[in-house]
Amino acid sequence: MCKFILIVYNLIWVKITVIITNRNEGVILLVLYFISAYLVGNLLFGVFIGRILSGRDIRTEGSQNAGARNAGRVYGKKAFVLTFLGDALKGAAVIIAGNMLGYSTPVLLAGLLVVCVGHILPILFRFKGGKGISTLIGGLIAIHLLFVPIIIVSFFIFYLIYRGFTVPGLLSLVICAIAFFFMEDEYWSGCLALLLVAVIIYAHRVSWQEFLVKKTK
Repeated sequence: MCKFILIVYNLIWVKITVIITNRNEGVILLVLYFISAYLVGNLLFGVFIGRILSGRDIRTEGSQNAGARNAGRVYGKKAFVLTFLGDALKGAAVIIAGNMLGYSTPVLLAGLLVVCVGHILPILFRFKGGKGISTLIGGLIAIHLLFVPIIIVSFFIFYLIYRGFTVPGLLSLVICAIAFFFMEDEYWSGCLALLLVAVIIYAHRVSWQEFLVKKTK
C-alpha cells in the first residue's frame, strides 16, 4: 500500500513539475517575444536610408521624423517607398513570428503594440523615432489580408471628406480596430486594437478638433 501511494505521489509530482516547467518556459518565451518585438521596432529604416542617400540623420531634416512621409519629403519617392516597406515589414515580422509560436490574436496585437512603441520610442536612437503608422499597417495586413481593402476603401472615403492624409489615415486605422470586434469571438482583440491606434494617434500629436473640422481647398 505504501509503495502504491509512493508511486502515485511520484507520478503526480512529475506531472506537476512538467506543468510548472512548461508554464515557466511559456512565460519566458512570451517575455522574449515582447523584448524582441521592441528591439525590432528600434530598426528605423528612415534613418538607415537617410544615411545611405545623404549621409545625414533624417531626424534633423524636414519634420525631423524618421517615418516614410518625411523620408519622401526630404529624399524623394524612392526613399518613401523603401522606408514604408521596411517599417511595415517590422510589424509583419512580429506578427508572423507570433503566429509561428502559436499565439492568439490578443497576444499578436500586444506584440504589434510593443513593436510600434519600439519604433516611436527607440532606446537605440535615444527615444526619438517615427510615428508607427507604417509598422501598424504591416502588422494588420499580416494578421489578415482583409485589412488591405478595409484600409484602402476607408482611407479613400475619409480623404474625400478631409482632403488630407494624416487624419484619413488615422481614421482608417480606427475602422480596422473596430473591425476586430466583428472578426474575433472575444472582445480583447478589439480593445487592444483600439489602444494600439490610440498610441499611434497620440504619436502624431493630432488634436481632436482636427477630426471634426473638414479641410477644404
